[in-house]
Amino acid sequence: MTLDKGIIGQCYKVEDIQLDDKLTKHLQAIGMTKNVKVTVLNNKHHGTMIIKVRQVRYALGKHISNKIEVIPCQEA
Repeated sequence: MTLDKGIIGQCYKVEDIQLDDKLTKHLQAIGMTKNVKVTVLNNKHHGTMIIKVRQVRYALGKHISNKIEVIPCQEA
């Protein structure tokens, strides 16, 4: 599934980022790399979503969040 379909309060693990190199490198620079855990804090489904990556909050537009493949976190 893609991150834009994430449910508020749920944790997801990044599987793949399907953006151009410039945006991918920017996301990697802020800590969004493969296998990192991302928590959805707010999701308007038709616009901006707020996520938490490594204890920092970020806002992503739908044109970015719908290109990030994720799977639900497996809680231990």
